[in-house]
Amino acid sequence: MDLQHWLGRATEAVQDWADGFGTFRPHTSLEVDDERFGAAFAEFTVRLRDNYPFFHPRYAGQMLKPPHPAAVVGYLTAMLINPNNHALDGGPATAAMEREVVALLATMFGYEGHLGHLTTSGTIANLEALFVARELHPGRGIAHSADAHYTHGRMCHVLGVASHAVRTDARGRMDLEDLERVLRTGEVGTVVVTAGTTGLGAVDPVDEILPLARRHGVRVHVDAAYGGFFTLLAGADGPEGLPAGPWRAIAGCDSIVVDPHKHGLQPYGCGAVLFRDPEVGRFYLHDSPYTYFTSDELHLGEISLECSRAGASAAALWLTFRLLPPTPEGLGRVLAAGRRAALKWAGLITASDLLELYQPPELDIVGYFPAVEPASLSGIDAVSGRVLAEGMTGSEPVFLSTLKAGEKAFTARHPGVAADADGARILRSVLMKPESEHHVERLHARVEDLVRAR
Repeated sequence: MDLQHWLGRATEAVQDWADGFGTFRPHTSLEVDDERFGAAFAEFTVRLRDNYPFFHPRYAGQMLKPPHPAAVVGYLTAMLINPNNHALDGGPATAAMEREVVALLATMFGYEGHLGHLTTSGTIANLEALFVARELHPGRGIAHSADAHYTHGRMCHVLGVASHAVRTDARGRMDLEDLERVLRTGEVGTVVVTAGTTGLGAVDPVDEILPLARRHGVRVHVDAAYGGFFTLLAGADGPEGLPAGPWRAIAGCDSIVVDPHKHGLQPYGCGAVLFRDPEVGRFYLHDSPYTYFTSDELHLGEISLECSRAGASAAALWLTFRLLPPTPEGLGRVLAAGRRAALKWAGLITASDLLELYQPPELDIVGYFPAVEPASLSGIDAVSGRVLAEGMTGSEPVFLSTLKAGEKAFTARHPGVAADADGARILRSVLMKPESEHHVERLHARVEDLVRAR
């Protein structure tokens, strides 16, 4: 795609549409001449240079990458009109697009019926799912793994609901024995399972948790904000294929959250929440007499806790899905590249004398740490911190992130490491850009050089 060409076409298309309503004189209060704008824009672009190169495969730090050019063009084009998807009156075209992309997401997870909408983030999407959980089981709490995203504990506090953290196993997945202990108390109404933790990409055993929860009369919510699109690789051939069980079981769960602004190639913020039973819409019922007036159809604001939401987000996702649909042959190819990159790097680390694998990657996140002698948490932490800082300097920078692993979690995976501290930072690389597949060897070599330099 020639991004500059299509951005120009975007402004032309919107202007052609606007011209059909007749001309009018812009108000002088809004006028800014090119000279003044040029000065402000020059300062603006200089300020933007204070960023990390999220677009480049040498950046393997946080869960960040630029949106696809199609999403950029879709967002900008709709943004020039600035629809608000709260009500059909605020964005009839983009509201229709939102319904279509949400239906595609529901199909991707195997939902036959659904109620859902886009949100501004996975945090808000999870808040909505937990809100419905509270309304369905008043007085009962929410169980989630100790390695689940911190949003669950935080949103339980916001909602006034008890939060129950379930311990994890040596792979960072929810421990079934401890979950059953929590469920036997009768104090839990919903279990949150994580399909891809943000720390290490661990996938809870959804297919085992779902029947266990049902035996106790408990709902199941899937936080697939990070990992949800990996369902496209479930049962796939090749090294990138994932075990089908946990992913297929999602279709039987009660609600799902997924973030298109992660693996869906969208700009921030674009999350989504889906419910298997459309009847939960009754918990959102309200009236807005000054916005819901041009249509008897259901307005998206009537099934959302949020009010104003950018119709441009729906437009960007719709245009992207027209070109790269959420299918194994579409977006699945993008995720497969990141998954292969993670497996390739894991293999290089396993063969290395300078690095050790913290645990095998399940998705596209690799956790590893420097080999130090004597092997101790304090020594590993010190070298990891140095590699992180020094890696971002010089002519061949590499951008990583770290994860603080607690003493128990670390020694459960690596009992030979001396527990002389309460934990240690390990190095963490997110390989969510498909270009990472062709850059892994260079990343690995650079990190080894940094460790070797101590």
